[in-house]
Amino acid sequence: MKISQITFTRFLAAMAIVISHFNKDLFLYKIDYISNIFLKANVGVSYFFILSGFIMIVAYHKKDKIEYFDYYKNRFARIYPLYVLGLLLYLITRYSNFSIYKCFLYLFGLQSWLPGEAMILNFPGWSISVEFLFYLLFPLLYNHFYSKGNKSIWVVTIIIWMITQVFCSLYSGSSYYQGPHTESHELLYYFPLMHINEFLVGNLAGLYFVKNTSQKNYDVPVIVIFGLILLSLIFLPLFYHNGLMALLFIPIIILISRNNGFLTRIFSLKPLEYLGEASYAIYITHIPVLYILRELLKWGNYNFSIDTVFGIYIVFLIIICILFYQFIEKPLRDYLKRLKIR
Repeated sequence: MKISQITFTRFLAAMAIVISHFNKDLFLYKIDYISNIFLKANVGVSYFFILSGFIMIVAYHKKDKIEYFDYYKNRFARIYPLYVLGLLLYLITRYSNFSIYKCFLYLFGLQSWLPGEAMILNFPGWSISVEFLFYLLFPLLYNHFYSKGNKSIWVVTIIIWMITQVFCSLYSGSSYYQGPHTESHELLYYFPLMHINEFLVGNLAGLYFVKNTSQKNYDVPVIVIFGLILLSLIFLPLFYHNGLMALLFIPIIILISRNNGFLTRIFSLKPLEYLGEASYAIYITHIPVLYILRELLKWGNYNFSIDTVFGIYIVFLIIICILFYQFIEKPLRDYLKRLKIR
């Protein structure tokens, strides 16, 4: 089952994260309320994790059993080549950060398990530690719970989600949390176990969807929920990063997936769907691409304003990442999937 209209939402989430990592002198941060959205736009990673859990169920729900080796090989082929490319591009301008120890952590996706190490090299890559955990667990969950209709996983998931929310809320307001750029911050934001609830609730949303796939025009509900997401980011001082926004992300994912209205016709346009397919390249390489662009502008002695650099950067990033997707991600993914390992 392919849900074309949901793919473009990945691009929107990726671009929100890109803007959140750009210079805070950008004009968007000078607009009341709008600035609050982009200051919290790293919640887009939460969306990715929930959507990943949802898509896994949609992709595999007709199987009686998942073959472990093929699954792990396919997942590795999907995310690892561009992840390594992001590391290499990062080291072009930040080579002084290199060490054998850091290289070992990052190549094996271990950085986020060690608070203080998650953000040293290409920092959007912290998510690969989380994704590796998701991919490790999914065949086990599918073969022993989801494919057998075992309802106990629903209770376990809800409990894990609630425990995560309570812990994160209490910890972020306690004396143990010392703020950004500390080990306590990395434990709260990047430690893989803090995010397992997002993948699990995404799985449950997928289970609900595949049993309730009747389509209808949900344009208005989708717009309303999207508005609620924006209003929440603007006005509610809550801790969003570890699954709380599932309360809004899951409804919007399901409604977009079941929608057959005008928004679906727009989101399903081939160019927009293609941008969604290239969203991983955008997410995982946007920081090194920004650093490289800055070096090129400095080398050319160009003295543009922040807003002009931002415009150049967005165009440059999208073009480069389309090339990455078309000529690196897709060919390597297809090659690795076909590769026979004995």
